[in-house]
Amino acid sequence: MKDEKPTSFDIAYRAGVSQSTVSRALRDSPLVNEATRKRIQAIARELKYKVDKNARNLRSKQTRTIALLLCEDQGIGDSMINPFFLSMLGSITRACANRQFDLLVSFQQMSDDWHADFEDAHRADGIIFLGYGDYVTYVEKLIHLNTVGAHYITFGPVLPGQPGMSIGCDNYNGAYKATRHLLRLGRRRIAFIGEASEHAPEFKRRYEGYARALEEFGIDADPALQVPAETSEFEGRAGIETLLARGAKFDAVFGASDLIAIGAIQGLEAAGMTVPADVAVVGFDDIPAASYTHPPLTTVQQNTKLAGELLVDNLLKMIEGEKPESFLLPTDLIVRGSCGASMQ
Repeated sequence: MKDEKPTSFDIAYRAGVSQSTVSRALRDSPLVNEATRKRIQAIARELKYKVDKNARNLRSKQTRTIALLLCEDQGIGDSMINPFFLSMLGSITRACANRQFDLLVSFQQMSDDWHADFEDAHRADGIIFLGYGDYVTYVEKLIHLNTVGAHYITFGPVLPGQPGMSIGCDNYNGAYKATRHLLRLGRRRIAFIGEASEHAPEFKRRYEGYARALEEFGIDADPALQVPAETSEFEGRAGIETLLARGAKFDAVFGASDLIAIGAIQGLEAAGMTVPADVAVVGFDDIPAASYTHPPLTTVQQNTKLAGELLVDNLLKMIEGEKPESFLLPTDLIVRGSCGASMQ
């Protein structure tokens, strides 16, 4: 007769805790302190305990699955996925695996009824949103998720009174640092290419940080040097063409994203201008391609690895019944050749 398989109750008896505490510890729940988690996990390894996922999910009424919804962007190109979010995907995948959750990845067009698919069918315990298209329309759908009690977290704007929880980067100070760097290099006519309205609040905050840096140097933000643009190389190149058609004089360009900045470099070169001798260029995001442009792109770096881990951890806290607060992550200025000088 074979020995009976150890159960979570056996582990609970040895550890001197409840069975529910064992269950939480074995799935790395933050509700159990680290020392207790490690002690319980060590006992489980000693007993060669293996989790019966089907039984556990049935008891908890959980799928042990997180849905990651990536917004398709028609302006990006054939993939229609912003490369900035793709760089975060690996971090989210690892964080889910380390916490014994499966990850369901879906590419969503914002015109679709993407929210109902997951909340009604119970295909996932929670949702991570990357990308949002038009923010005004996006918020309306998040409000609906709130009314049905869905667990979700977004990466993007962190604004007063917005629904749900969001983790984002400090767009304002990131843009401020980048613009101040250009000003310290002696650039005074700095163009801004990017949407700056309620429909694109992250770009708007970047514009506000840009304007603050100009103000500190006694320069008013010139409307003639701002061109609305969405995130794509095409829009960045078109932004340069618009500035030149206006007859605007500028010696630097702030692209509200790296894709815009890369397109701006292409537009400047097509117009016979040299980067950075004639016009310095900075971007925002530090996507992998930023270091391979010619010249390499100076940009504001967002910590995608940390962001991915925090998105998963905070979503799991929500699933466990906690109510974490939204917050911003700091940014770093990465100086490369498109400005023509090192950090000052």
